[in-house]
Amino acid sequence: MTQRPRNLSSRVRTLGTILAVACVGMLIAGGVAFCVQYGRVMSDVDTQLQEKAASLPAVADDASSLDYVARLVSGFLPVRNQAVLGIIDGEVRAEPVAGAEFAADDAPSIAATATDAVSAASGIALGTVQTADGPVRFIAVPVSVPGDTSTAIYLRMIGLDAVLAPLRSSILTYIVTALVVLAALGAVGWLGTGRLLHPLRRIQEAADSVTLRDLGARVPETGDDEIAQLSRTMNSMLQRLETSIGGERQLLDDIRHELKTPITIVRGHLEMMDVNDPADVANTREIGISELDRMTRLVADIELLSAAQDDQLVMHPIEVSTLTDRVGELVAALPGHLFSTAHRGHGTLVGDADRLTQAWLQLADNASKYTPEGSPIEIGSDVTESEVLLWVRDHGPGIPPAARHRIFRRFDRANVHRTVGGSGLGLAIVDAIAKAHAGSCLVTETPGGGATFTVRVPVGPHPDAPVPTPVRAGDVVLQREATT
Repeated sequence: MTQRPRNLSSRVRTLGTILAVACVGMLIAGGVAFCVQYGRVMSDVDTQLQEKAASLPAVADDASSLDYVARLVSGFLPVRNQAVLGIIDGEVRAEPVAGAEFAADDAPSIAATATDAVSAASGIALGTVQTADGPVRFIAVPVSVPGDTSTAIYLRMIGLDAVLAPLRSSILTYIVTALVVLAALGAVGWLGTGRLLHPLRRIQEAADSVTLRDLGARVPETGDDEIAQLSRTMNSMLQRLETSIGGERQLLDDIRHELKTPITIVRGHLEMMDVNDPADVANTREIGISELDRMTRLVADIELLSAAQDDQLVMHPIEVSTLTDRVGELVAALPGHLFSTAHRGHGTLVGDADRLTQAWLQLADNASKYTPEGSPIEIGSDVTESEVLLWVRDHGPGIPPAARHRIFRRFDRANVHRTVGGSGLGLAIVDAIAKAHAGSCLVTETPGGGATFTVRVPVGPHPDAPVPTPVRAGDVVLQREATT
């Protein structure tokens, strides 16, 4: 099995990209600058050659082509980096008396090239020829003498090596400077990318350190840039994960504790049951079925709590007054108490009608269990600018202030010595439904004694809910709309 090649780190790839872009930019800038300067130098050389050609004296009447060209060339004084030749019928026939700095050995080839250039241009020709001394720029001026049929050319040349030497020096300087800048950019970029990626490494280290047993790792949050926002998002995710797993662990502990009692009861009665005594068998059977029914209710409540916490809601506009009337009709069937609707709010909220009805009924059922039989219980609703209040008010013994913060926990009650049946999940389910609607549930004291439970739901739409279809105020059936 071949080992996969190790990929380059993000730091190396980022730095490589920066250097590649910088290198391409410098190459383009240097190339453009070189082309512009080279064109300017060549233009100056051509201008100088053309000016020299334009200043040639007129041909004398009694002169031949050779005499005229020889007079022009022989009087040439040595000029640095320049030379002249006189060409008759393709051959060099006149050279400066004082000599020239270059092109003496290449005179025949230069003469041939100049003659071909004049023939092709049918007049004055500019061109470049390669010599042993380097490239040479020349201008070939044809000379016409009346009565002389020979082809005469005055050739003036400028060596390009000396002319382009400053430009080459500038390009070399630019290359050296560019290399130094790239090296400095690489060093600074290496430090900068390391500093930039350091928070990402801390995020990676925090993610690597997270286990199901230890979810307390957090990433330091500094600054307000994108990486800082990522750190905050990472911490928020870890916090939600820790809360979720902690809740699951607590739920498992609570379930184990709640199931231990009925299992112990059933096992104990089965172990002590006299199989030969029909009455004892029937009594043990009745006890076992009762405990199994209690466990079944407990499992059903756990499923309901899980569905509420998972935010499995179907959101639609709900008229508060219609919801209040519907719940008022349902609680009237609860035995042992006189239920009444004390107030109806008028307005619309966006929520899951079934879940809100369920939470409201749970509060009413809870009030009926913990208040003396026959005592009145009122339900009602209020609508403010920002929220909708759905409340149940009883006149029982009330809930001590010290216990109000924990009665919404799973399997927790205000008085552990109470013999009221139930799984202990009722108020936890109500709290989960309220939170799923971005709301809350609270308990306050009823004037004159008792407790008032209130579900508070924001008026605006749930942040995760789709845009709903409006429901008419006259619709009294508050079930979920069919989706199939």
